[in-house]
Amino acid sequence: MFYLVKTPSLLKKLYPECIWNMETKENEIYLTFDDGPHPQVTQFVLDELKKFNAKATFFCIGKNVKEHFDIYKQIISEGHRPGNHTFNHLNGWKTADKKYLDDIKQAADIIDSPFFRPPYGRATKFQMKALQEDKFQLKTIMWDVLSGDFDEKITPENCYLNVVKYAKAGSIIVFHDSLKALPRLQYALPLVLRFFSEKGFVFKVLPFS
Repeated sequence: MFYLVKTPSLLKKLYPECIWNMETKENEIYLTFDDGPHPQVTQFVLDELKKFNAKATFFCIGKNVKEHFDIYKQIISEGHRPGNHTFNHLNGWKTADKKYLDDIKQAADIIDSPFFRPPYGRATKFQMKALQEDKFQLKTIMWDVLSGDFDEKITPENCYLNVVKYAKAGSIIVFHDSLKALPRLQYALPLVLRFFSEKGFVFKVLPFS
């Protein structure tokens, strides 16, 4: 499985319509979690975040929100923010435009957020442009650092090291609140929270403006 832990500057320049990191002079980091909500895993994440007074943005799959709406409500009530991650976790490169956009609209009917993240980070230029129009008014949020927690071939320690090696002020970091990621997430997330907290960083939600 090939993926880039640190997003290269060239890729950011090729897709300027996407938000890859936040511009800040403060010690701020933006944790994001994809593919939830999940009763066990999302609850673990929320409990860990609470220990460090950390806030995060959760890119939710619509069908999971529908099935676990109580967890979705808990995310919001605890001061975190949701994001749209499609209803059925579709790959934009492999899905017809209308089907893809309709799926995002279906998710938007139950996920109240101005943020969208394409599953697998894969959406076409046309799709991303359409999401900026009046019908959607969605900001496409990508990432600066990929933890790799979804990769069953890496160790939990390497997942942790991926983040602490590459994250800096303004970084948008991706973890996953999914069962597949849990063995690495359980190890890496508490250590990441502790590492950056001890260095004076705060963990914030993505800003609406």
